[in-house]
Amino acid sequence: MIRTVTLDRNQKPTKDQIKQIEEAAKKKIVFDEDSPELTPAMEKAFRLAAKNRNTQRKTNIS
Repeated sequence: MIRTVTLDRNQKPTKDQIKQIEEAAKKKIVFDEDSPELTPAMEKAFRLAAKNRNTQRKTNIS
């Protein structure tokens, strides 16, 4: 299960949220056909796409 939480810049996570993060960090990553493990080429393409997206965001800020 994926849980999304939005925090304000000055807001700190609760003790329960910290505990959930620590427990999630201990779990093994499970890959399947919907989310396969990335090959080195796929990872490189993903990083490049994210870099390009972030560059465009910086130039579009007024």
